[in-house]
Amino acid sequence: PGTDIVTGFLPPGVHSSSASVSDTPPSSTSMVKVGPSTDTTRATVFTCANVEVTATTSHTDRVLVIVFPHEGNEPTSYVRNACDGTPSGAMEPRVTTPRLLKTPQEVRWFERDLRRRGQTLALVPTMGFLHDGHLSLMREGKARCDVVAATIFVNPTQFGPKEDLSRYPRDLSGDLEKCGSAQASVVYAPEPASVYPDGYQTYVTVEQVSQGLCGDRRPGHFRGVATVVTKLLALFRPDVALFGEKDYQQLKVIEALAKDLELGVDIVGRPTVREADGLAMSSRNAYLSADERQRALALSKGLFAMQAAAASGHTNVEALVALGTKPLTDAQVRLDYLEVRDAETLAPLTTLTPGRPARALVAGFLGTTRLIDNLALTVP
Repeated sequence: PGTDIVTGFLPPGVHSSSASVSDTPPSSTSMVKVGPSTDTTRATVFTCANVEVTATTSHTDRVLVIVFPHEGNEPTSYVRNACDGTPSGAMEPRVTTPRLLKTPQEVRWFERDLRRRGQTLALVPTMGFLHDGHLSLMREGKARCDVVAATIFVNPTQFGPKEDLSRYPRDLSGDLEKCGSAQASVVYAPEPASVYPDGYQTYVTVEQVSQGLCGDRRPGHFRGVATVVTKLLALFRPDVALFGEKDYQQLKVIEALAKDLELGVDIVGRPTVREADGLAMSSRNAYLSADERQRALALSKGLFAMQAAAASGHTNVEALVALGTKPLTDAQVRLDYLEVRDAETLAPLTTLTPGRPARALVAGFLGTTRLIDNLALTVP
């Protein structure tokens, strides 16, 4: 348990000039015979970054590399830097399911090893119960970077006392399979005590774009979001972090904190992924009854009506909001808000202006389930 095994091809006897080599494995490790006919001819041991690696070569020059992490040292399944002359790709692990990390220390080991290999990292933070919107972010991350890491953490600090923290849907085993299908190599799924240990007292607040909209309706929500995202960005140090535009105000909060705190990460927002009938994908859609699921279409219907009107040259925001509200009223959706804001600053708008990006944002209740959505408004 805890020992990673990878296979690759190497000429026999190729070692780093700085490696310490002996003909006998240390007493703290054990040789492992793999397969029916390994025909072992030589065993050597070398050390790289305080990790002892046993390489067993056969007549076919096939190398089985087994990493034995000693207590207090960094476990790793990547030994490219320990060998000179390795053929391209020879020591890359063949990942079929993501590696599960549970503690900040494990993330630090992963991140340091990634940097030693000169690879780029895309991070996709989530709360789990994944849908294709999340997976599209991972696929985009893989297109942009060498390695994708996802996080699955239902963050308690962004839930209010009467919100759905305890019943938020969870499916870690299913999520791991989905992450693997989207080419995520690593999943970080910590326990709350690892993220907020006893005595924790540091929080992040973004002052302006967190005001209004969900910021007013869910006091403390964006303080919790900004804190956990800052912690994840500081821990993983990704080159790119990807977030969906469905949580548009959240995206603006994260863009602001990454810029203001100079975290050195490119924050990428990606378009909302929708069901075939237009409903924005959301983990909370699982709460909806069949009737509520049908009535929830009013959110996107109203937004698309506003978008079409703006594209036809209608600029009066009050009239646009009235247009978007009618489907919600007809479907008996309890409206939380429907507003038009500047797409960058989230300042309220009364009139749309050509060349000035705007966003229509809506939140409403179907029974006890609160859903949000938004669309870009553009005037020709």
